[in-house]
Amino acid sequence: MVTSQSNDPCTPSVTACDLVTVPTRHGLEAVDILRRAAGDGVGPVLHDGGDTLAFLVPPGTAAAWDVPGSTCTETEGRGLRLDPEPPVEGSDWLVPPGEADLDTHPPAVLRRALGEAARTIEAADACR
Repeated sequence: MVTSQSNDPCTPSVTACDLVTVPTRHGLEAVDILRRAAGDGVGPVLHDGGDTLAFLVPPGTAAAWDVPGSTCTETEGRGLRLDPEPPVEGSDWLVPPGEADLDTHPPAVLRRALGEAARTIEAADACR
């Protein structure tokens, strides 16, 4: 029996999601902020092996996403393969699904963390 596997992080099976992508520096700062925030938790975060991190958010988030410096991509209702193996060759989980506190990041919580991260980076860069 022949089976095929997709390299797309979202496949038609498990959890529906959209993906918020940000530059790695911005994303790492946001992950630190989310980890320090009481009770908010951190959902799975994917590192593309290059310049961006992707946060999993609930489906439909892309329709109203307006955070500067980030992009939210619809997955068109395809479910995320929450597998310990990275879904795309060359990528890796920064926060793997098995270690994540949430299935997806609440958009309002992620929006606040990304805003705080941007302000932190701006302040740090101003000190140089």
